[in-house]
Amino acid sequence: GHCRLLCKPSALAQHLVRSLGRSAALRGGRWSWPSWPRLQMLWQLLQPPEPEPVVARELLQLSDTGLIALDWLVGPWGAAGGGGGVSSPVLLLIPNAAGKVTGGLLQLGLRALERGFIPVIFNRRGHNGCPLTTPRLQPFGDPGDLREAVTYLRCRHPSASLLAVSEGSGSGLLLAYLGESGSSSRLAAAACLSPIFRGRDWFEARMPWLYEWPLLLHLKQGLSRYVGALAEVVDMDRLLGSRSLRELEETLFCRTWSRPTSWESYWERNEPLRDADEAAVPVLCLCSADDPVRGPLAQSLPRELFRSSPYFFLLLTPHGGHCAFPRRGPGRCWAHEAVLEYFRAMAEFLRTEERRKGLPRPR
Repeated sequence: GHCRLLCKPSALAQHLVRSLGRSAALRGGRWSWPSWPRLQMLWQLLQPPEPEPVVARELLQLSDTGLIALDWLVGPWGAAGGGGGVSSPVLLLIPNAAGKVTGGLLQLGLRALERGFIPVIFNRRGHNGCPLTTPRLQPFGDPGDLREAVTYLRCRHPSASLLAVSEGSGSGLLLAYLGESGSSSRLAAAACLSPIFRGRDWFEARMPWLYEWPLLLHLKQGLSRYVGALAEVVDMDRLLGSRSLRELEETLFCRTWSRPTSWESYWERNEPLRDADEAAVPVLCLCSADDPVRGPLAQSLPRELFRSSPYFFLLLTPHGGHCAFPRRGPGRCWAHEAVLEYFRAMAEFLRTEERRKGLPRPR
């Protein structure tokens, strides 16, 4: 399917090439609109999932009394976690940085549910109807809340493999978590769909208005619910009057009343790849060369990272837009099938290595 896998040569890379090469997800079945990536992007944002999933929400209180929401996708079995058993893998789904749970992300959760995974959506504090109990939101690349969520999931499903997949700008949070946590991430594998690798450049370059304005309005709508609480820390008139995602991000996290900081200092702490060399979990990044949101291919893809790190794999396709990767027939997004095949291949490789080395399975 004209895809290329960029990575450092290793036994894991060879196994991944064989597994993805056999996968039907990467062969044919594409839609005939490769030259319209912006239309693909709009389709991805607006498409409803089929069928509409039922979600069971769980609120998790954090160490600073803030709340995040975990939405467990419920299948026809009538219980959170679908048909998965006690040791079924848990798949943590991370929406984009605006908290927009797209139809594509829900569709991926449904596909995973059908295959025995336990899918759960991570909602940041104040996003997607999650109550805001502290006058603080989560910065772009601050993995603190995600770390507490992973710890909780590990305690709730101690014998299950824990996997994570992020969509679009939400990958900044997942990549930051993997780098900052290193070998203590508690994840078995991760995947990023159309990730944003360089956060500051992405905000400063601006995006197509078809993408930026819907997300900006989505964020403002959510923030307007907490005008009273947030007025203690930020200028709400300026915040709700923001005309770009950069202006909103800068007002919310840099121009605070109590602890103002510079735009440069903010990104020193929040760049997704600031600790990428410390990552110790296999990560598959699915990217399209014609992605209109990520930015120019030459400047926005850290190719050297994939050449030097044994944990980062880049599956690059010439067409697919931003998080769309369309195809005809059931599923409508071939990247979802590729991600699930990747997780299956990773589990197979780890089992083979354990048998070869005679290692006991971790408890």
